[in-house]
Amino acid sequence: MWYVQINPFNYYRYNTKKKLKEPKLVESHLVDELKAVSLSMFRKNFLGIFHGSLSAKIESGSFVINKAESIFDELTNDDFVELYAKKDYRWNCASKDSDIHLNIYKNISAAKYVCYTMPPFITSYTLNNDMIIPKDYFAAQMIGNIEVYDPADFKTWYKRAPKEIKDYFKNNDTNSMVIKGYGVYTYSRDLYSLVKHIAILENCCKLLHYSEENATNNKYKN
Repeated sequence: MWYVQINPFNYYRYNTKKKLKEPKLVESHLVDELKAVSLSMFRKNFLGIFHGSLSAKIESGSFVINKAESIFDELTNDDFVELYAKKDYRWNCASKDSDIHLNIYKNISAAKYVCYTMPPFITSYTLNNDMIIPKDYFAAQMIGNIEVYDPADFKTWYKRAPKEIKDYFKNNDTNSMVIKGYGVYTYSRDLYSLVKHIAILENCCKLLHYSEENATNNKYKN
């Protein structure tokens, strides 16, 4: 029987070098914040198993975002990647929404956090309505009326999205873009304000849905 002797020093040196090559998240506190809210958003069905994206700006030209196909109810540090405006190999494993997030950060100075969500009541409401007009107190006072943006051809949407979403935010006094059949893009200076905004809007559409459903049922009863 043959035995291979391993030099402990060489083994340590090889593995140390290997670890140094791995990408390192500089702003770990931002990742901790994103992880903290992602589970809550997943449980609310704002983020799906394989759809949705969540990012935080580090400085001009760099941000941290979830990787592609992240499962939002069990995110770890390994599920995030730090990206720069100048694209490199790290973009290959990042969320497919990364170009959209980058374009928002480059053009909207107030954007510290960006999120793409697909809340069920908001998204379903957009299928048959061109405007969201809140009828509950909180949405009416804190958000107001919201236009529903029509992306037209879904087949070309992801090619057009980075520019169209950026243009929408630059041309409209709002931090939220509701897109027909697709979901919501939201940015904010504060992560918890961002989540609060989505929650209020989702509850608004939920109430509108039940209100319209009750009105329809009463109509048929009469």
